[in-house]
Amino acid sequence: MVSTVGWLEAAFLGFIQGLTEFLPISSSAHLRIIGPFLPSGLDPGAAFTAITQIGTELAVLLFFRRDIARIFSAWLRGLSDPAARAHPDSRLGWLIIAGSVPIGVLGLLLQHAIETHLRNLYLTATMLIVFGVLLGAAEHYGKQERRLDQMSWRDGILFGFAQAMALIPGVSRSGGTITAGLLLGYTREAAARYSFLLAIPAVMASGGYQLYKTWGVAGPVAAGPTALATAVAFVVGYGVIVAFLKIVGSRGFWPFVGYRIVLGIALLAMLQAGHIAAR
Repeated sequence: MVSTVGWLEAAFLGFIQGLTEFLPISSSAHLRIIGPFLPSGLDPGAAFTAITQIGTELAVLLFFRRDIARIFSAWLRGLSDPAARAHPDSRLGWLIIAGSVPIGVLGLLLQHAIETHLRNLYLTATMLIVFGVLLGAAEHYGKQERRLDQMSWRDGILFGFAQAMALIPGVSRSGGTITAGLLLGYTREAAARYSFLLAIPAVMASGGYQLYKTWGVAGPVAAGPTALATAVAFVVGYGVIVAFLKIVGSRGFWPFVGYRIVLGIALLAMLQAGHIAAR
């Protein structure tokens, strides 16, 4: 396919990626929906989405650098010191590793479906609505008492499978993990912070793999515009992290619940009216 997505479109897509990646509203769904309405009319594709997510994860590395350094240091000490393994930060390091396995394995096994069948917009609309309702239920019924240092191995694995659901556009990586966290009794802040930390290995690995796989291969977006989109996603994503944590602390997740449901219904209406193609 000839690369026809221009620099301005790519920058706009990078802005959307940075704006939506950390919110529980599915960045992949937004890129998939917006693409056909741009001048090129193209779906930017799963590879473009994965690569631009590297930019947003670099924002996570910068914002949470102290937390990451503390967890990594404790994890390293635990490798040689049995007593240090009981430290919550050391355990959290292992839980992040274990929680990254489901999305890694399923991502490889379902790679073809992720890049083709799972990008059907009827499925995306359904996931937006269904997981919006689930997030609302979790916000309403979750006890919101537990902290990250209380996380068990069972919870870490459940978080991992919840994150893996984001392989389907419309679910949302942060939405899946935050919903699981609230249902497991964690506070809003703990669920949100862990969703950021858990995403780092999976997103960096996925983006790196797609970068290697598509290097020198023509696609919907050329290398230069993709790099620009990734840089824009980094800058915008950093600002969104700051704002998101403030919103979560004051208003909870209800604004995102309503947005997901409205967007899902609007997308179904556009599909039925023929304004946008499902594939």
